[in-house]
Amino acid sequence: MKHLIAPSVLACDFARLPEEIALLNDSAADWIHLDVMDGRFVPNLTFGMPLVEAINRLTDKTLDVHLMMLEPERYVEAFQKAGADWISVHYEACPHLHRNLQQIKATGAKAGVAINPHTPVEALFPVLEEIDLVIIMSVNPGFGGQKFIYHSIDKIKKLKEEIIIRNLPTLIEVDGGVGMQNAQVLLQAGADVLVAGSAVFKAPDPKKAIQQLKNIGGLAL
Repeated sequence: MKHLIAPSVLACDFARLPEEIALLNDSAADWIHLDVMDGRFVPNLTFGMPLVEAINRLTDKTLDVHLMMLEPERYVEAFQKAGADWISVHYEACPHLHRNLQQIKATGAKAGVAINPHTPVEALFPVLEEIDLVIIMSVNPGFGGQKFIYHSIDKIKKLKEEIIIRNLPTLIEVDGGVGMQNAQVLLQAGADVLVAGSAVFKAPDPKKAIQQLKNIGGLAL
């Protein structure tokens, strides 16, 4: 499968949101990544269901909703109704992760799990068959524009090997500090989806930046 590019609207100009989404609609972007932060699990607040619903009205692209929040089970159904196609929760915020995954799937959305830089990928192995998407956080969650944490590459490799061994369709997404400087090595390590925020929206030509990320080739492990 050709890798997917998921621009993160956290880095866009919210005063020009319709124009920014129109730009993505006219680009090679595959998904639109939406970071929902609650100010409790992470030290920042972003947006909630109304913005997801608004973006859903502006695009036909897949909405990849990343819940950086405590007690995500309280809001899963509402985010799916707002337009989320993929919903990811954090391993660190879900003491009953298997139940969380089942809840997401029951809404009709695809179920994802994100792990912070300090969390080993092996923590997900007991429920890997239940996971449609694993988000490897390559920065500490909570803020955009951070520097990439390079030990994330080893985590991608370990996870990809396990996915191959089990012959699973689980996708690996990388979120944080992703750009032209590291996209190739991430794809070679086994990434399937690249989330790019600043690398897209801060670029002189965002559509060109997306196309460049899309054009990068990846090799198997």
